[in-house]
Amino acid sequence: MFFLRIVVMALRSLWIHPLRTFLATLGVIIGVAAVVAAMAILEGMSARMGSAFASLGSNKLFIGPNVDRRSGRMVGNFESLSLNDASAVGKECRTVKRVMPQVTNASLVKFLSKSTNSTILGATEDYREINNHQVAEGEFLSSTDIQGSSSVAVLGWKIKRELFGGRPAIDEKIKISGPLGARSFTVIGVMEEKGNIAFTDVDRQVIIPITTAMDKLYGLKWVQLIMAEAASPADADVEQAKEEIKKLLRQRHRIRAGAQDDFQVQAQKEFVQQFATFQALIGVVLGSIAGISLAVGGIGIMNIMLVAVTERTREIGVRMAMGAQRADVLKQFLIEASIVSFFGGAVGVLGGWGLSSTIESITRIFETITTTRSVGMALAMATTVGIVSGIYPAWKASRLDPVEALRYE
Repeated sequence: MFFLRIVVMALRSLWIHPLRTFLATLGVIIGVAAVVAAMAILEGMSARMGSAFASLGSNKLFIGPNVDRRSGRMVGNFESLSLNDASAVGKECRTVKRVMPQVTNASLVKFLSKSTNSTILGATEDYREINNHQVAEGEFLSSTDIQGSSSVAVLGWKIKRELFGGRPAIDEKIKISGPLGARSFTVIGVMEEKGNIAFTDVDRQVIIPITTAMDKLYGLKWVQLIMAEAASPADADVEQAKEEIKKLLRQRHRIRAGAQDDFQVQAQKEFVQQFATFQALIGVVLGSIAGISLAVGGIGIMNIMLVAVTERTREIGVRMAMGAQRADVLKQFLIEASIVSFFGGAVGVLGGWGLSSTIESITRIFETITTTRSVGMALAMATTVGIVSGIYPAWKASRLDPVEALRYE
């Protein structure tokens, strides 16, 4: 009952000066909103990345040219991997179950008067198994299509809808533009709706034979990426497959002992670890910004509480003269500071949720997720800031001499 009375008195005193109370909590509002929005973005990013890595499977290996970024430029040997390298990995590495070389590029795809931009993926017949992505209509690329550099294409679900609407697409002719000119392709299949595989919207891609893409559309002599699938998702098997691939490619590329590889082989778990490190770094940066805002908010709360102590000196003197203990005065001002910060925290939670929703709707990159854990943590931080900021004003109020306080004008 005593605690409830103190809360009512605290609310009443804060309500007398609503603008001053709001300005005092503004820093807390901004800080908590930043915490909630940052946590929502990080949670959404984690969910998106987790889904992306899960869609690949845990036994995937990625073989690419060994390039690096220096002074803003990509440097290295971009032409270090060939179709023959991919074929050799599939045949000679006993711990590798499946291999798929690929090249990708963005191109304009046309059907009659309709056109759309699409990702063109040059791949092999192993694409379906290695990506767990099946055909919904027609058929997929065959080894004959790859060997003969056939001008056939399999459409992603969204591309089919944009170009053909509800009409059948099988056996229709589309045109794909490339550096070597526009080329006509016969549609032989449409893939099932899948969404994202890793970081690629596969519903917006057109799959063609890799030999056709390299020789007839883009004029390439090298592949951009080789995806390999270890025989087992066990860490030991993935590492063994990785070492076998490295040993084979070093032999094929005639790399001397001690010399740097002109290729790189990475397992999926390495990407997961890199993302976890990046996520932690982003969390520290965003958390630091939010912490600064909360610190500023704490200073504002301390300021308003010191002003309140000065304004209510006679009130404090009367209460102490009527029997109130110093601890009672201390509790009252600490509760007031806590209420101010909790109010700011509650408004900040709403602001952070609105901010994260706005970011999601504007960017459309990934879903933001506001969890009860992030809300609870933000409110706890706000309340803690209020209590810490109110300690000195509350202590100052509790140390007032009752006689001097009654004389205060």
